[in-house]
Amino acid sequence: MKLAIVTGVSKGLGASVAELFLKSNISLIGISRTENDELKKIAGSHNTVYEHLSADLGQEKELEELREAIGEKLAHYQPSTVYLVNNAAMVKPVHQASKINAKELFSHINLNMTAPMVIINSLLSQASEYGATLVGLTVTSGAAESPIYGWSPYCSTKAGINMYTKTVALEQEKLQTGHKIVAFNPGIMDTNMQASIRAHTHEEFIDIDRFKSYKENQLLRQPREVAEVLYKIIIDENKIENGYIYNVGDYL
Repeated sequence: MKLAIVTGVSKGLGASVAELFLKSNISLIGISRTENDELKKIAGSHNTVYEHLSADLGQEKELEELREAIGEKLAHYQPSTVYLVNNAAMVKPVHQASKINAKELFSHINLNMTAPMVIINSLLSQASEYGATLVGLTVTSGAAESPIYGWSPYCSTKAGINMYTKTVALEQEKLQTGHKIVAFNPGIMDTNMQASIRAHTHEEFIDIDRFKSYKENQLLRQPREVAEVLYKIIIDENKIENGYIYNVGDYL
């Protein structure tokens, strides 16, 4: 069997990607703080396995418990292929670097960078143990390569994810494990994250007018549209290029 693991399935891109897996009759483990009841219904109507694991990925203890829970699921299902979509992330705190406190920074780094790394690191070992192939994809951002005023944590963690992706993919190629590790830039989408960005002050985020114009001029892509591109990339594990940073703009 094939098994998909998606973080941040309660809404937005994560929910849309999870739905596509279920509708393709691929068993799914959804990870988020709150459960998505719609995914339950979709799984039921397609007679597909769906399990939800509740976790705050910004908390070290919960992340460790999740790592163990995922290992138990792999032992139970014994999948031939594991598709991982590391989608959960946040843009906050948004402010000048000198005005960001340490607690906010720790939480941001834990969710945006530490959690995806821990999950992939664990799955590389667990998948190999059970003879499965891992196709791991982490959602990144154009902000990884372009500095944005007030976004020092977000730009930095996404840049870190890109280099982590390339480095781990290099290891898999040298070790000839068959595992594929990639990243995906979804561009700007009409999500709650964009709404929170537009709610900041000019002092915190000097480019706020530009981001407001994206919404006003209908330049934001819908999560479902972006999810379909992501899904087509990750599902074709034979063609996916190890270590590549995919960009939705190359497909839409």
